[in-house]
Amino acid sequence: MLIERAQLDNLELLAKQVVEGFIIGLHKSPFHGFSVEFAEHRLYNSGDPLRHIDWRVYGRTDKMFIKRYEEETNLCCCIAIDTSSSMYFPKDDKKLNKLEFSCVAAAGLLHLLKRQLDAAALALFDDEVRFMSQARSAHSHYRMLMHKLEATLKLENINKSTNAADALHAIAEHMHKRSLVIIFSDMMDDAEHIEDLFSALQHLRFNKHEVILFHTIEGEKELDFEFDNRPLEFVDMETGERVRLQPGQVKEQYVENMATFRKMVENRCHQYHIDYVPVDLRLPVEQVLNAFLLKRNKLL
Repeated sequence: MLIERAQLDNLELLAKQVVEGFIIGLHKSPFHGFSVEFAEHRLYNSGDPLRHIDWRVYGRTDKMFIKRYEEETNLCCCIAIDTSSSMYFPKDDKKLNKLEFSCVAAAGLLHLLKRQLDAAALALFDDEVRFMSQARSAHSHYRMLMHKLEATLKLENINKSTNAADALHAIAEHMHKRSLVIIFSDMMDDAEHIEDLFSALQHLRFNKHEVILFHTIEGEKELDFEFDNRPLEFVDMETGERVRLQPGQVKEQYVENMATFRKMVENRCHQYHIDYVPVDLRLPVEQVLNAFLLKRNKLL
């Protein structure tokens, strides 16, 4: 589905269109079962997975009970979106930028969480947390989060740098209950902050949150460096710094460095048991979400 900018004015409807057809085919929630914290038993119903039966209880009572877990009965999810200036790339009327893509994907995930009657929170950050909601499951709360996403898309964040580390530390401290934390970011932090950023991701994991990172990149320009081979001026969207160069002279080294950077982020995520989801804006939002949700649904 090709998303046009005019559709961004009604994210709630767009979110439903993006995920509704797919989630009808889900046999279970793709977000339940990440915790092993036992909550309670319930009687077995026909069709329940046999692997969840407590056979010890069956041996004592001759009745079949299903084990239920804390997050299976009351999942709490926080969606955190990087709104720094680099997320406004590319400035192209024909396709979504990184922030728009992230907001549409986030809206789709909120729609899924709402269907499951789970509690959701939203955090928006650049060099600090600009907005942080409580985690609630009420319909009115979800409507408020959708309106906040729509309002975010109308803002122009000029020369706003990223300090994701401080923001993620703040989110880790704010989320008191074990939660699912989904982060949308291009990870374009200052080089001197990169270790601090991974420390913040570790903080989330140390607090027993499950963490999913949607690493959002514009593939044609940011990965493949596809520019006309003529003198061009490149502008850092976060600092305003400008540099003139001929793309062909630096393309090979740039592509190599970018591939190394992405691989480093992916390896660190695997090291810290963070679910890493590479996102290329050349793919439709629903294709990215559906592939990710289908993978989780099969693993759980």
